[in-house]
Amino acid sequence: MKNEINNKEIKPNKGKNLEIQIGSKTYLRLPIRTALITEKSDIIEELKKYITPYLEPNDIIFVSEKVLAITQGRIINLNDIKPTSFARFLARKVNNKYGTKDFRGFGHGTPMAMQLLIEEAGYPRVFLAAAISAITRPLGIKGLFYVICGKRAKSIDCPLSFNILEYAHHAKLAPMDPDGAAKKIKKEFGNEAVILDANYLGAFSVGKSNRSITEKFIQQAFKDNPLGQADEMTPFCILREKK
Repeated sequence: MKNEINNKEIKPNKGKNLEIQIGSKTYLRLPIRTALITEKSDIIEELKKYITPYLEPNDIIFVSEKVLAITQGRIINLNDIKPTSFARFLARKVNNKYGTKDFRGFGHGTPMAMQLLIEEAGYPRVFLAAAISAITRPLGIKGLFYVICGKRAKSIDCPLSFNILEYAHHAKLAPMDPDGAAKKIKKEFGNEAVILDANYLGAFSVGKSNRSITEKFIQQAFKDNPLGQADEMTPFCILREKK
């Protein structure tokens, strides 16, 4: 009965579905709506407030890496970022499809975001990534730049949000110790936890409480980003196998 009540109370975000098929199993992806979470918020307390009424044994708790970073104070006013000429050069190479119907955000196509990426990954790694990408992209091999720079650098967002006024003029760094945060969530609630980075291109974890939760499974479960990228205010998600 609890399962039925929960599913009726929670509605999918616009254009998304609660259910998804993975292999022979069906899973429910229950987006949990919250009030605005800020750098003054405590992630565990926010989870207690919003997911406790819905959480069941064997559920997996997914937390947006963006909201975890915010609660850790990992945000920077855009005016405080000073892009180098190298960052400006690399930003011009990012094809974010600006000006077309496929545009979904500037990403690392702004000098400010690219500067933060460089500082996160380090200049030697970014130089190497740029050199290899310059060789491989004409051959049709894409994405190596971010593979080499690493997940933390890839997780940088700028601006943090177009649609949430409070963060429209801020950039976000990757969260600190996301594995530790996921394990802390598991210790508190008893459920496995994943710190999730998802967008219109797909999804990957930046932290997990248990390595047995595979990246392939996460990509399949969140490939359409059911949490949304705008002002949905659903930074938490419960993943539940449908019996």
